[in-house]
Amino acid sequence: MKVVEARVHGLGTEPKTQQHVVVLREVDGTRVLPIFVGPFEAQAIARLVRHESFARPLTHDLLALLIEGLKAKVTRVTITDLRDGTYFATLLLERGQEVLSVDARPSDSIAVALRTEAPLYVNEELLQAPPDQMAIRDDDDPDDPSSPAEPEVPLTEAQKAEQLRRFLENLDPEDFGKFSM
Repeated sequence: MKVVEARVHGLGTEPKTQQHVVVLREVDGTRVLPIFVGPFEAQAIARLVRHESFARPLTHDLLALLIEGLKAKVTRVTITDLRDGTYFATLLLERGQEVLSVDARPSDSIAVALRTEAPLYVNEELLQAPPDQMAIRDDDDPDDPSSPAEPEVPLTEAQKAEQLRRFLENLDPEDFGKFSM
């Protein structure tokens, strides 16, 4: 598996479903990976990105403190796979000469990476290149003779995902409402 370094590009809420989305973007490129997360995870990630403190330790804080207390270090977090609509991630921990790979949810993994300042990586196969904006015609005018009249065909799951990625790629940080950065 080839991985690329990524960072949290933004957080937001998908308009139709009101589900929270964290958008990862490769560090040296433009490809993105939107991951739906729960509201508490979204809030934790948003506060970590803004370097805000919490009144009480959250789960990722507790995990980071336990790792530190065991004299270990999070050396890398990787979003590894997508199976049956669920993303998978691993935390790579080192303690002396020991290396341990721990299965984790991506939302928790992202929060731990931010909390411990560990690098975040994504399986390159999960990233999507931004669509060619010139080839997309979202504003076809039925009265324009140069606009092709095509019957409406239901979108596949892959097309819906690409449509969401395209939407998220064009968002500005100010569009994220209370999760703005």
